[in-house]
Amino acid sequence: MTPAPQQSRLGVGIIGAGRVGPVLGRALAGAGHAITGISALSEQSRERAESMLPGVPVLEVPEIVRRSELVLCAVPGDQLPGLVHGLTETGAWQPGQIVMHTSPEHGFRVFEPALANGVIPLALHPAIVFTGTSLDLARLANAMVAVTGPTPVLPIGQALAVEMGAEPVIIDEADRPAYAEAVAAAEQFSRAVVRQATEAMRGFGVDRPDRVVGGIVRAAIEEELISAETAGPSAPNLDG
Repeated sequence: MTPAPQQSRLGVGIIGAGRVGPVLGRALAGAGHAITGISALSEQSRERAESMLPGVPVLEVPEIVRRSELVLCAVPGDQLPGLVHGLTETGAWQPGQIVMHTSPEHGFRVFEPALANGVIPLALHPAIVFTGTSLDLARLANAMVAVTGPTPVLPIGQALAVEMGAEPVIIDEADRPAYAEAVAAAEQFSRAVVRQATEAMRGFGVDRPDRVVGGIVRAAIEEELISAETAGPSAPNLDG
């Protein structure tokens, strides 16, 4: 069994330099882990990687996997199965290597092809909206991270979430699709409500509708979240 990360520092390789990978890499580096490399295809992603992880080499994916004890796959969910399959086909994975992804819709079973190679699979999804900047580090401090993995290695995932500055919550493998749907709905509906309200106010001449709507939306959301926190199980409907 690989020791929990608070007991040993890990060499962490990051596949993907979108908005998520460099931020989580920075958080893990802040906890004392060594970032071995990051993959970045576009000029924008290279700039983001350099901004968030200065001095970390930009490497090809197989080299990142070869150098790392923990491989963080921060790629879109629809690309993840192909990435796992390709690295498995080329024999890139190493026994005892922790492999982790950040996609909300997948659990640890997306790493099924690599399990025969002896990897330790984890799924960690921070429940925040990422900007790809250092602003996200503060957001992580108040965030929950959905952790999914085989029962014996869940403590590793929980420890990694804590080291990122967040609080872990365990989501069962079977519940990941419903979890992904719920977090997507929360983001999409919130954006739609704000957009509709600000556009309406701008239409009748309000210069800064964001300031008017912002106070209302933040207060309403805070009230609803407090209600959700204190509410018990729904009472049964006895009226038929």
